[in-house]
Formats: sequence, C-alpha cells, structure tokens
Amino acid sequence: MQTAAIFFQAITAGIMLGTHHGEVLHSAGARVMFGASMLYVLTAVLGWKPGGGSPRPIWYSVGFLALAGVQVVLGINHVMEAHVPLGILMFGMSLVLLVQQFSRYLSGPNR
Repeated sequence: MQTAAIFFQAITAGIMLGTHHGEVLHSAGARVMFGASMLYVLTAVLGWKPGGGSPRPIWYSVGFLALAGVQVVLGINHVMEAHVPLGILMFGMSLVLLVQQFSRYLSGPNR
C-alpha cells in the first residue's frame, strides 16, 4: 500500500505540472501516503511483539515515517530541490522492501 501511495504521488506530481487538479490529488495522496506510513509502523510492531517476528521492520517503518514527515514539510514549504529527490529515494526504498518481503513470502517457511 505504501509503495502504491508513493507511486500515486509521482503520477499526481506530473499531473500537477499541467493542471490545477493535480495539486488537489497530490495533497490527498500525501495524506494517504503518510497514513500508510503510520500503518506500516503499526503492522511492524504487531508483527514483532504479538506475532513473534523480527524487530527490524520496526526500525525501517519508523525511519520511513520520519522521512514521510520531512517530505510533507518540504512539500508544504515548496522546497522542490529536496522534495523531489527525497520522493524518488522513498519510492526506491519502499520498492526494495516490498520486493524483499514478496520474495520471502514466495520462498515459504521451509526455504
């Protein structure tokens, strides 16, 4: 969900260059992306403590939530020279983590 939300942000950023509707979509997408980052923290904690998983995803999720907060502040203040590269970095990081989790899921518990 987080990776899809960030990808949506990239699309709406492009739309924003051509129309006024892009700004509304980008703003709504920012809220969804930030909410997805908060859900990522919650699921990481639930996967660790009650689920018996590794605490490592908690650190990833908290770091990502912090980056999302910085991203929101940079966007509100129109600091595009940092906002755009950070968005690209966040999408890349999110995609890498998604692929890692998906590959673990596909490999199953016996591999």
